[in-house]
Amino acid sequence: ADIAAFVCYNEAKRSNKNEKFGEGSLIGISAPESGNNGVTGGALVPLLTLGVPGDAVAAVLLGALIIQGLTPGPLLFEQNPEIVYGLFSSMIIGNILLLFIGLAGIKFYSRIVEIPKTLMIPAILILSTIGSYSMNNSLFDVGVTFVFGIIGYIMSKIKMPSSPIVLAVILGPMLETNLRKAVLMYEGSYSFLYTRPITIIFLILTALSMVSALRKKK
Repeated sequence: ADIAAFVCYNEAKRSNKNEKFGEGSLIGISAPESGNNGVTGGALVPLLTLGVPGDAVAAVLLGALIIQGLTPGPLLFEQNPEIVYGLFSSMIIGNILLLFIGLAGIKFYSRIVEIPKTLMIPAILILSTIGSYSMNNSLFDVGVTFVFGIIGYIMSKIKMPSSPIVLAVILGPMLETNLRKAVLMYEGSYSFLYTRPITIIFLILTALSMVSALRKKK
């Protein structure tokens, strides 16, 4: 959900040059929320069809299905269709209810922006500190939080986008882990980077994305 939200915000910002992002732009609000909500259904696709969870929540659901003696995958559709269609129905009903709840409480929810910054900022700082400490019960993590908070503040002042850095922090460990696995599978060789078709396609797409970004910036 974090990755989807930041990717969608970044793409919306890149494709809408006339919008004033960071000042309450409707596109800037709707884009990450759409990506965030889209993750739920997208994560269930590999879970139900292949038995591979798409995110942490789907992994919990996978464990729940296994405990009940069910095996996610193609056979689940054949042997227990009521489970699959029950999930589909619950998602449809949930989204409809979310629409009505959102419309009914929109006036109340919008009042959140009226909370004074003198109350909001200390509350955010306290919650961030507690969250960073509770991850590993380490004060070092709290220090890292404050250092990157200062870096983020400086970036906002010099108008440097933070979305790419946040994405890198989230995706970096995943990239490193899978790169090590691939190198071990190829006995220490990096040849898979230029011999496998899928890898080559993704490298080309990455290069095109970078070139496109640089051209637009110019």
